[in-house]
Parts: sequence; structure tokens; C-alpha cells
Amino acid sequence: MQPSPQALVVMDRDSYRAHFDGPRLQRLGQLVDLAEPVWVDELDSPSARARLATVEVLLTSWGAPRLTSDRLAAAPALRAVFHAAGSVRSLVSDEVWHRGIRVSTAADANAVPVAEYTLAAIIFAGKKVPFIAADPDRAYRGWSHHHGHGDLSNYRRTIGVVGFSRIGRRVVDLIGCLDTARCLVADPYADPAEVAAAGATLVDLPEMLPHSEILTLHAPELPSTYRMIGAAELALLPDHATVINTARGSLVDPAALAAECRSGRLYAILDVTDPEPLPADAALRAAPNVMVSPHLAGSLGTEIRRLTDHTLDELARWTTAQPLHAEVTAEAFTLHA
Repeated sequence: MQPSPQALVVMDRDSYRAHFDGPRLQRLGQLVDLAEPVWVDELDSPSARARLATVEVLLTSWGAPRLTSDRLAAAPALRAVFHAAGSVRSLVSDEVWHRGIRVSTAADANAVPVAEYTLAAIIFAGKKVPFIAADPDRAYRGWSHHHGHGDLSNYRRTIGVVGFSRIGRRVVDLIGCLDTARCLVADPYADPAEVAAAGATLVDLPEMLPHSEILTLHAPELPSTYRMIGAAELALLPDHATVINTARGSLVDPAALAAECRSGRLYAILDVTDPEPLPADAALRAAPNVMVSPHLAGSLGTEIRRLTDHTLDELARWTTAQPLHAEVTAEAFTLHA
């Protein structure tokens, strides 16, 4: 029998506790060889470097240090990194690709709660629930809350989805539960046939915006997507439209969005901002028609165990030479978060 590969868990303490209860740690030990220490939160101490010297597999998550050339040089046997969280952009350096080290991510599993949050935000946006509820006088004034917010309805809404990403695709699927909602997708890299099969229509962003009563953002954070929704794009949205952002704060010009929301013309539900968290004097904090949640959409609490299970399944495939389901390649890395 082939010996089990040597593995090391690298993440901060809170992440380690959230990911690994007894059964999951036991399963990990059945898949790989776990020497002491099993877990570290850094890769530069003598004890961590001693473990790196023989490690073939890293299991990483939030709080893992970047895999720089220096750290990788201390891990000559490293063959694979399994990231039990979403984006690997802050983790992976070019040297990882140069070394041919395989990388897998639990981003697909992390997409589940983000898409669920987004659907809830879409439904609440249709009725303008967060904004009416935030005004006690209006909220308790009976049916007078009908006035001044546009059509309070989720019937036959047109919803614009920017980015047919792993989360964007899930959102499109979930939108199907809404009665006769029309879904438009803007993504220059999306396959029109795949978008159509999901029940949506692929259009250019300028064509989408005037029709989008609700606009939800699911594009990656790249130089090409920085401030992709600015003053000109916001001006194209219809009156009373709601902008939902569960992707990255950098996609939206915060000053332009605050100005539109201050005017009363647009609304926003933001789980991410730029910067994050928002300073106390940020214009978006003071703007009416804005709901900000503190990056809650992604996996939290017991949802994190879904990421662990996804990662252990992927590790099991790798140890038995099966194809990985969530591998990140150098080519894909340039287009995804």
C-alpha cells in the first residue's frame, strides 16, 4: 500500500475550530497522515518550517498566510492545496502555478449561502422592506407606506444579474421561484446557450440597466471590474430600482451610489462595501434608502461545515487519483475571484 500523504492544516484559530469538529478531524486523519502539530496559523516559525519540509498537502482557509516563494521553497514536497473557503486570490502566488501545485477551492460550497442571501435581498427589495422598516413613522402609518417607493411587488419583476459566476448561476436558478420574473444576465464571458438553459437572457450591460428594477452584482474583483457600476451606469437604472451587492465593494462607485440614494431615486442592499467596513463618516452610512450588512452573506456558523465537507470530499478524490471537481487553474485564476 502507498503511504498516506503528509498534510498540514493552515488557518487562523477561529477558522480551525469552526471547520473541524471531532468527526471531521477523524475523517481527515483517515485520508492523510497528520503529524504534530496538525494545525498552524503561520508558516514562518521553526516548528512550522519543520512540518513544511515533508508536507505534500495543505488544507487552508481564512487566516492562512500567502504562499510566497520563500514559504514554498520550505515545502519541496508540496503537491496540492485544498482551500476550505472561497477565493484563493490572497493565498496563491505565481510560484504555486510555476511549481505545478494543484489548487482546489470550496467556493462552490460557499456560493450556496451567498445565493440564498441574495434571493432574500431580491424579495425584500421588491417590497422595499428594509427601507420602510427603517422608518418607524412610515412603518406604523398603515397603508400610507404604499406611497413614494414605487411598485411594492415581486410579480413580473425584471432582475439584472451582473456576472454569470458560480454565485450568479445559483441566483439565476433561485430567481425561478419568483412568479414570472424576467432575468437578464450581463457577462462578456458567459455562453448564451448556458444562460438560456438557466432561464435567463444574455445581454450587454448598457442594454440591461434601463430594464433592471433590481440589479444584483456577482462579478469578480479584477482591474477590469473596478467601479464597473459608476454614475453613468446608475443613471441608466429606472426610478426606484435597487442595487444589491454581495460580491465585492470595489465593483460600485460608493459616492455615485450614495448620491442616487440620497436623492431618493435608487435603493441599495449592500453586504460588501469599499472600504470595508465603512468609515463612520462615509456617505453611504448617512444615505437613506441604503441597508448595509457586515459581510454576512458568505458561510458563517454551521454553514462552515459545508465547506469542510466539500474540501474533504475533494481531498478524497485527490488521494484516489480521481478528477477534482473544484480545481483552480492558472488560466481560470485570471477571471475568477
